[in-house]
Amino acid sequence: MEEKDQSQHINQQSNERINKLRELALTKRLNFLIGSGASLPGIPLMSDKCFEKRTKPSQIPSFSDEKTENRNELLLQKVNEVSKTLLEGNKSMSSEIKQTLENYQGFLSVVIDILKNSNARQVPRTANIFTTNYDLFLEKAADNLIQNQAVIFNDGAKGYFNRYLDSSNFNMTVSYRGLNDNHRDDLPTITLIKPHGSVNWEKDNEKLLIRNQVVKKPTVVKPNGYENSETFMNNHFHDMLRVFQLELDKPESILFVVGFSFQDKHIAGMLNRALNNNRLIVICFGYSDQDEDNILSNLQIGSEVVPSNLWFITPKDLPAYLDKLDLPTVTKLLRGDVSNG
Repeated sequence: MEEKDQSQHINQQSNERINKLRELALTKRLNFLIGSGASLPGIPLMSDKCFEKRTKPSQIPSFSDEKTENRNELLLQKVNEVSKTLLEGNKSMSSEIKQTLENYQGFLSVVIDILKNSNARQVPRTANIFTTNYDLFLEKAADNLIQNQAVIFNDGAKGYFNRYLDSSNFNMTVSYRGLNDNHRDDLPTITLIKPHGSVNWEKDNEKLLIRNQVVKKPTVVKPNGYENSETFMNNHFHDMLRVFQLELDKPESILFVVGFSFQDKHIAGMLNRALNNNRLIVICFGYSDQDEDNILSNLQIGSEVVPSNLWFITPKDLPAYLDKLDLPTVTKLLRGDVSNG
């Protein structure tokens, strides 16, 4: 009887959290952390058949290990191919790439809607999207959407012909003035921060140049188990991770985690520290019910001592008509579509 009561209490708590998602998104400082799971099916995971399973930290081979290098090069090659196809247009896109692009466009549309409906006097009309992905799905989706909307997409670049990454640019806001200068409104701004690099970034002396194409030698941090040392060796990446830490330390912030399991130790460590901010809420969406245990293990948090501001939503918590928790489902939940299909 006690087990049944406990189960009902957990289900009720899950329903309350799901019903509260949009309200939280509208009233908090909005942040997203997006990992490789969000780019399915356009780009397969490294655990899929075409990629080897990620090695346990204690078994990580050295940089010279041929198998690891082959795996990383295969991943980067796939991301390059997909990103080139995205820039070429619809004619050359596979159904998987089209579907993934549509998923991202739907997601960004909801983020834009949330920013437009939020109270600018309470929270800034800015959403920070942190992603460890190298691909250009977010950039392409944003490019398609902002053509006809008054929205700013900020990727941290400064310049016109030559666009260089500058982390100070992430703090920029843009306002719209009336024709007679009789009012001023902050435009909704989506800030894209890529702490592991991108396939359209290349080094130019001591700077990072952001191109409008996939470059031959992209500046990325490869998933070889040494992300921590590689990231902090590069000042640009260090600055971007510092932005992540600072945003989570701000009062009344919220972080939605999609397609990310915190296998990257440096980001897991940052989140652990950030959870000490009791006015921060972190909501992790798990593709499977097992993801909650996997994430807690990667964060080195015991299931019996989960912080009250760390929430999990997995398929078991969803309404009956939603059978999986992928990016389109997260989009529905943020839109408030939780009562019916």
